[in-house]
Amino acid sequence: MSSPSKRREMDLMKLMMSDYKVETINDSMQEFYVDFHGPKDSLYEGGVWRIKVELPDAYPYKSPSIGFVNKIYHPNVDEMSGSVCLDVINQTWSPMFDLVNVFDVFLPQLLLYPNPSDPLNGEAAAVMMRDRTAYEQRVKEFCEKYAKPEDIGAAPEEKSSDEELSEDDYSSNDEGMAGQADD
Repeated sequence: MSSPSKRREMDLMKLMMSDYKVETINDSMQEFYVDFHGPKDSLYEGGVWRIKVELPDAYPYKSPSIGFVNKIYHPNVDEMSGSVCLDVINQTWSPMFDLVNVFDVFLPQLLLYPNPSDPLNGEAAAVMMRDRTAYEQRVKEFCEKYAKPEDIGAAPEEKSSDEELSEDDYSSNDEGMAGQADD
């Protein structure tokens, strides 16, 4: 049986070899970000979220901590902290699961099948149960406002042709820096 640190390393490498962009924090194998795309044929399709993952020392015997960094409107995600309420991660985690399962199966299932009867975001749960059309509209608004590739730190060359920074923004920044260097 391999040690938890070897398993952590193996699972992280497996995740990096899949279709996910992974960015380690302080070159640590225990804390990193993963760019997660909303599942196809869901209200979240087209959205991109940065997910912060923290692996405990006892991983894979203890579940990873998963949280959305950019905002998402969902009954089972805390709007302020981004914490995820997902039974398979929080209560029924098993060492048989790995990080790829989290991003290929568990998170897509969470977004496809929200559970308003066990909410972390009570307002989203109430709207979902009371007015499904209003809920769907709010999800789409949040996707549009907070879940674009540039919202998770995409490089400028990855942005669409509608660049957020104009040439004037670049030149004013350059002039300010040049002025400081001359002092």
